[in-house]
Amino acid sequence: MPHPLRTRSFRLLFAGRTLSLLGDAVIPVALTLAVLDATGSTSALAVVLACAMVPRLLLLPVGGVVGDRFNARTVALATDLVRAASQLFVGMELLGGEPLLWQIAVAEVIGGAAGAFAMPTVSPLITGTVRPGELHRANALMGVVRSATRLGGPALGGTLVLTAGAGWAFVLDGLSFAVSAALLVGVRVAHAPIPRRSMLADLREGWGEVRSRDWYWTSLIAHSAWNGAAAVLMTLGPAIALHDMGGQAAWAVMMQTGAVGLLLGSLLAGRARPRRPVLVANLGLASYALPLAMLAVAAPAPLTIAAYGIAQAGLGFLSPVWETSVQSAIPSHALARVTSYDWLLSLAAMPLGYTLAPLAAAAWGPEVPLAVAAVVVGGACAGTVAVRGVRQFTRPAPTPSAHSLEHVQKQV
Repeated sequence: MPHPLRTRSFRLLFAGRTLSLLGDAVIPVALTLAVLDATGSTSALAVVLACAMVPRLLLLPVGGVVGDRFNARTVALATDLVRAASQLFVGMELLGGEPLLWQIAVAEVIGGAAGAFAMPTVSPLITGTVRPGELHRANALMGVVRSATRLGGPALGGTLVLTAGAGWAFVLDGLSFAVSAALLVGVRVAHAPIPRRSMLADLREGWGEVRSRDWYWTSLIAHSAWNGAAAVLMTLGPAIALHDMGGQAAWAVMMQTGAVGLLLGSLLAGRARPRRPVLVANLGLASYALPLAMLAVAAPAPLTIAAYGIAQAGLGFLSPVWETSVQSAIPSHALARVTSYDWLLSLAAMPLGYTLAPLAAAAWGPEVPLAVAAVVVGGACAGTVAVRGVRQFTRPAPTPSAHSLEHVQKQV
């Protein structure tokens, strides 16, 4: 079977995504430290983070429509340039020594809005640059890079902040987007244009594609539950690690173990080809109940850390398997819209978890929200077994007219 990296367009896309993912991975540490250093306020940090998240959530469905109407390369190139400019601006402000909070916030709004248009283009970019038989390998490669940057990015970001300053981390991210845009110029992406209609009609059609597949929308509920549960763990876990697991070092080891597990899960996904991919992937995702339950009962640190590594391996395995399943089963003309709803529901669950977890912990103690989150994520993910569409979903053979590079109406 041919390897996707033998295709020039995918090689360029892969290189660009690798650089932009690495650049993005250094930003969380840099942004947190930069805002806290400039303002000394966690409330200011929350405002800046909201400035990036809110426009992304609001505009994701619109981004899906744009991704289906226009060639994915054009949309991705434009959003890379916008994000390059916004990150370079923040970097220059920080390096200038007198950053203003409102300027950083506006830059994050612009970057978040651009992300809403960029995220739905990922699947169309992959399906438009590789042949149907190469999709799984292509998604596995993307998953490995995504996991590897999550493993090394925070360390790189911390090193940059401590040695050169937070501004250089933003400069690095901006340059990574600029190089990604330059590489996209040489990418040729197959694209089947859709008829021009109203934005509302396109949104309805995309939602209709979601509703018509029970395996898809029930899995979206499960994935949203996972994201909400992850927010609960990230909110309450550090304090438990500090008081019951041996301190900050235990939490740091737990996070690094999770990053390693994520990478191993992605590597496994590149080799495993389950006959019922959606079912197997969702069951793997249900393993996130393990570390939540361990934290709830204050289990010994080694057990909790190991459980978190296993749970993250389940996530690493799910991502490429799920993406290949979706790309193979969803018509190419609706792929960006369908995946935008996936992103929307998943991302929207995280602020809910961040908000409710501390309130519930204050009322009943951290054990209660952690235990509830474990039940919810385990039940939602494992519960998809009861859905006929999930049980019956097997690796579909995509129709050449929908996905093959030789059977497209337009190629740019």
